[in-house]
Amino acid sequence: MGPSRALPDFPWDSLAGARSRAARHPGGVVDLSIGTPVDDTPDVLREALADAADAPGYPTALGTAALRTAAAGWLLRRLGVQVADPLGAHPSLIPTVGSKELVALLPTLLGLQGSASTVLVPEVAYPTYEVGAVLAGLAVRRADTPPAEAAGISLVWLNSPGNPHGRVLTDGQLRAWVAWGRAHGVPVVADECYITLGWDVAPRSILHPAVAGEDHTGLLAVHSLSKQSTAAGYRGGLLAGDPVLVRRVWEVRRHLGLLVPGPVQAAMAAAFGDDAHVDAQRERYRSRRERLAAAVRTAGMRIDHSEAGLYLWATRDEDCWVTIDRLAALGIVAAPGSFYGPAGARHVRLALTATDERIDAAVERLAS
Repeated sequence: MGPSRALPDFPWDSLAGARSRAARHPGGVVDLSIGTPVDDTPDVLREALADAADAPGYPTALGTAALRTAAAGWLLRRLGVQVADPLGAHPSLIPTVGSKELVALLPTLLGLQGSASTVLVPEVAYPTYEVGAVLAGLAVRRADTPPAEAAGISLVWLNSPGNPHGRVLTDGQLRAWVAWGRAHGVPVVADECYITLGWDVAPRSILHPAVAGEDHTGLLAVHSLSKQSTAAGYRGGLLAGDPVLVRRVWEVRRHLGLLVPGPVQAAMAAAFGDDAHVDAQRERYRSRRERLAAAVRTAGMRIDHSEAGLYLWATRDEDCWVTIDRLAALGIVAAPGSFYGPAGARHVRLALTATDERIDAAVERLAS
C-alpha cells in the first residue's frame, strides 16, 4: 500500500452534514470551524509584494539576505531568540512555503523515511503531524511527556501554543523535552505558529536561551505569517534553529524546487520588520475572543486551556458530534475535537477567525 492510500480521510469533509444544517439558519452560517484569516492583509505586506512584482528570475531556497535579516531581527525582538549567523554559510533559518507543507514534509526532508521509526506527536494535535509521518512511512505515537524509552523514536513534534486547544507549555516542560531529545539524539521540533497570540500567559519559544541554553543543538522552531499578519494566501513560513538540521532541510528543498516566490519573500521581509500590524491584528482577535468566550460559557459550555492561540477548546462533557449538531442547529459550524486525536473526542474547537459581524451573530445565537 502506497503512502497516499494510508492517509486518513480529509477531516473537514465529514462536516458536510453540519454545514448543510447550519446553512438553513435564517441568519446564515457562522463558520468557526477552520482558522482561515478573514481580515485584510496589511498594506505593509501588499505594498512590498507589489514593489517586488517584477521577478523574472528564480528565487532562492535559502531566502534573500533582506528576508533572513528581518526574520532574525523579529526572532530577537519579539521572542528573545538569537539565531546563529543568519547570513552565514550554514543557514540557521530559511523561508518555507507556508508552515503546513513544512510540517507535512519535515520527516522526509530530514531523511527519516524508510527508517521504520516513530514520530511522537501531542495527545491532541494538528492532524498534519500524523500526515507527515504517514507520507514518510513512519509510525505515529501520541505523548505529552517524554517517554521512558527512546528506542525507535526519530522525531518529536511539540505545539505551543497548541492547535486546537491553546495550551502553552511551561519553561519546565519545554526544558524536559529539550533534555530528553539531546540525551537520545532525537530532533525536537516546536510548531510555534501562534506564539504571538498569548492571552493569559506569555508563550516561550523552544529556542529561547531560558529553554535551549547556549545553542540550538537538536532543536527547530516553525513559524508562520498566516495568522499574525493575516497573510495565509501568501504562504510565508519560517524554519529556524540548529544549523545542522536547517541545512539538511535546505539542501533537499532546493533540489525539489520548494521555493518561496520572490515577491512573497519581499512581503515577508516587510512583515517581519513591522510590529504595528501584528499588534493591531492581535487586538482584533482579543476582542473577538472576549465576546465569544463569554457567550460560550453562558451557553453552558466549559472552556479548557485556550490561554493562547486562535481557538476556544470547549466542551459540554458529551460526544463532540452531539455538540456539533447542537451548534449546527444555531447555524454555527465548529470543528469536532476528534479531528485532533482520541483525547479530543468530547471537545469542539471554535475559531476566532470570523468577522466581527459573524462573531456577534454567534454571540446572539448562543445567548438564545
